[in-house]
Formats: sequence, structure tokens, C-alpha cells
Amino acid sequence: MIRTPHLLAGALALGLAACASAPVHYYTLIAPAPASPADGVAPAPFGFELMPVGIPAQADQPQLVIRQGGQGAAPLGAERWIAPLADEVRGALSADLAQALHARDVTGLPMDGRPRLRIKVDLRRFDSAPGDYALIDAAWSLRLLQGDATLACTSQIREPVGAGYDALVEGHQHALARLAQQIAQVAGPVAAGQAHACPP
Repeated sequence: MIRTPHLLAGALALGLAACASAPVHYYTLIAPAPASPADGVAPAPFGFELMPVGIPAQADQPQLVIRQGGQGAAPLGAERWIAPLADEVRGALSADLAQALHARDVTGLPMDGRPRLRIKVDLRRFDSAPGDYALIDAAWSLRLLQGDATLACTSQIREPVGAGYDALVEGHQHALARLAQQIAQVAGPVAAGQAHACPP
């Protein structure tokens, strides 16, 4: 005779074992720091403030959210960001901008007499297609705090990626680094109070 309590206990044990066999993996968008700073490159004569980054609601989840066909999207339960996605994107962009500009992120620090650029970035798309591409679509602006110079631009960057979630996250790292390079192309003139066109 089968006893229902024993059957339920066995099913529960099997369920717990199945859960334990699916470990959670955590990812970061902040790339490893370069081995050494660039030699012979003078630091920029200005600092920058990077404001909190806007993230599309569809992607702003603890889990990685991937595209499925033309209309589908799915959060991955065991593949997660190590921090909120907005913080991950801001941290990655701050590091990439500091490297591209040879300048410090002085957000929250008192004014020190040097020109200061305020950088605002809003991601309108953050698409992840494993084995295919990583895509960001950004609206961004620069404003010189000590003058009237401003510039507002958009960028869409698509990085091909290989199979696996490591490759997908690396693709987003590269896309954010390319965005930082585009911002860096025009940051110097804006910091000097000059009018400038958006990068091509």
C-alpha cells in the first residue's frame, strides 16, 4: 500500500534536488581594468559627471532578458546581473569614458575650478540575442557646466556575438566601450566651449 505522505516527501526531495542542480550564474558589464595606464598620454583638462543611466523597462530585470524571434522575450532564471542593470551600465560607461577621455569621473565631488562635462545617457534599447548580436540604442547628451556648450546625439551599436551567455555579455561590454568612444570624440570640443556635430 502506497502511503501518500511518503510519496509527497519523495516528490519534494526530487524537486529540491532538481533546483539544487541549476546553479545561478552572475555577470557584470564592467570589463577588466587594463594592465597599465596609457603611457605618454596627457590627462584631459576637464572632468566629467556621468548621470544615472536610463534603462528600458523590458530589460531592467535582475535576470538577463533575451530575444526570442520577432516578438518574444524571456528572462533567464539562472543567468543574472551581479547588480541592478542601470548600475552595471553606468559603472561600465564610467570606466570606459575615463579610459577614452583620460579624465576622471568626478560625480559627487566638489567643483575644483576645472571645466566639467555633465554626461547623460538613456538606453532606449538593450537587446540580447545569444549566438547572434548584442545591441544598444542610446540617446546621450553633453553639457558644459561652466558655459552654454551642449550637444545631444543618438547612437545605435550592434555587436555580433558567438554562442553562450559569456559571449553575449562580452558583446554588450564592447558595445558600451564603442559608445564611450563616440562620446569621447566630441567631449573635448564641448568641454572647450566649442560647437560640434555628433559623431557619424
